[in-house]
Amino acid sequence: MIPVSVQQSRDAFRERRISESYSGVLHLATTVSVSTLVAISSAMMLDNVSLLEWLTIPLTFLYANLSEYLGHRGPMHHKTRFLSAVFERHTIEHHAFFTDEAPCFDSTRDYKAVLFPPILLFFFIGFFAVPVGALLYYFVSPNVCFLFVMTAILYFLNYEVLHFAYHTNPESWLGRLPLISKLRKHHIMHHNKRLMTRCNFNITYPICDRLFGTYSSGDD
Repeated sequence: MIPVSVQQSRDAFRERRISESYSGVLHLATTVSVSTLVAISSAMMLDNVSLLEWLTIPLTFLYANLSEYLGHRGPMHHKTRFLSAVFERHTIEHHAFFTDEAPCFDSTRDYKAVLFPPILLFFFIGFFAVPVGALLYYFVSPNVCFLFVMTAILYFLNYEVLHFAYHTNPESWLGRLPLISKLRKHHIMHHNKRLMTRCNFNITYPICDRLFGTYSSGDD
């Protein structure tokens, strides 16, 4: 049973944010297909990668995990002058739409409350992955450039798919997967309004939560 306050927040979000023409399935498919295409294209550009160059993958992964953590713990939950829209979309809207008592989608149209808008995917590629990749291309090596872009975009896709999975029905085939089930518990605890500014800021893997002492299993 969805609490009345959550239902009211969902109704308000749907009226304000979700147009009649919106398709959650198309939104998800766009995120997956564009990210996969960029990753495959980057992988195809690799040539005789050295052992040292392969280190780009774990280093980019750790950098992305830290960025995810700091972004979530910082502007997503603390209103700042220039990123107030991020705070509003996440803390005010997302955390009102999904709580630890009501964490699941009602329909595919609710995907809008979890997935980043497709425009942000193109922004991420055009204003982050490509410029940083270009610097790596000219100052380190082409292989490091393409490994960075490939890993960064796959991490973005991983973030989106995992976050999406946490808000599906836990009894679905996706929700019952062991890894999803474990990570889902970590994330849904974060949706407790008393805990959301205190713990479990990693959306994907709680590496930085453990490093910075903000990990909670619910048993502490």
